Amino acid sequence: MILYRKASQLLIRRKSAPEPPFWCASAVAPYGPRRGAPVSIDYLASRATAAPERADVPVCENVRDELERAKLLAAPVLVEATEAAEVVFRRGEEALAVLDEQRLDALYLTSTRGAVPGGQDARPPVAIAAWPLEMARLSELFEQVRETQWGVAIPVIYPITTDLDALQELADRARESGAAFFTAIPIDVNATAKQAIANELQLAGSDDRYAMLFHADAAPIHLATERHIAALAAARGMRDFVLPPRWEERSNWNAAVLLTLLASRMIALELDLDLAGVIARSARVIADLDKPLARIAESASLSIVEALDEASADVLTEWLDGNDEPSFARYVNEQWRLSRSSGAPPSPSY
Repeated sequence: MILYRKASQLLIRRKSAPEPPFWCASAVAPYGPRRGAPVSIDYLASRATAAPERADVPVCENVRDELERAKLLAAPVLVEATEAAEVVFRRGEEALAVLDEQRLDALYLTSTRGAVPGGQDARPPVAIAAWPLEMARLSELFEQVRETQWGVAIPVIYPITTDLDALQELADRARESGAAFFTAIPIDVNATAKQAIANELQLAGSDDRYAMLFHADAAPIHLATERHIAALAAARGMRDFVLPPRWEERSNWNAAVLLTLLASRMIALELDLDLAGVIARSARVIADLDKPLARIAESASLSIVEALDEASADVLTEWLDGNDEPSFARYVNEQWRLSRSSGAPPSPSY
């Protein structure tokens, strides 16, 4: 049972630099995080827990007032309005209207049982979290967002969203409906959520999936699945990361997104960890710059930016020249986009 209660405060989080998977400078959540059943995903914390039998979900009573009082709300803004609460209350849609009035670019996050925003003259970019993995309902949402920039973000949770056949079907449906991106969201699944998954799937104690849930290290399978999802996206001409609003612009924030994405994939692949750390630090330097990066490149060279390493400067120079995937980033991305079906999946380690 889910009980909704009025709340006076709106959850607002701010970040000084872009972070995966949503790359936003601010996040707005009009509802409490534990609002799904039987597994509830907190998308701002990237964590899955079991929903209690009696869930008490706060709902912001006056989103407009809270947003108008908010200080230092920076774009791009993530509006986290997943699950069925949005179908009933439409607080996420209300937040979008206020942000539009304030001329703040936003990314709207919904989910399988959520709702697509309406009423705006120009719809904001939409990310659809494919949880739970209900194909018919997801196809309905895909059709509703055809006229805007949108994509699919898949919470990687064993064994539900690691099934290769289901992922391929989802990728095909997304591409047919015009998705711009198709990507994975790493999720930390706690013990209560694992038990809820086992109960939902009716896994017996002798089931190999039950043993994998509780007695094995599923991290290799999760990582391999993230890479497989990227391979599915690339094969269908979709981006393999969440596109932030106005990704086509050569802004400082987008430059920091590019470097952070590169560094995070190098770290996950354990590919030159020292360089990955340097690139990640350079991303924060770029995010903090007061002067537009493009203007610096036009008037001089990116090498004059203090604390910007040579590799990052080369990547950004190519990117500013119009190359959406600079050569070094392409090399790392090619290593990242490895389909699980191209080789044996990692064995569970007990």
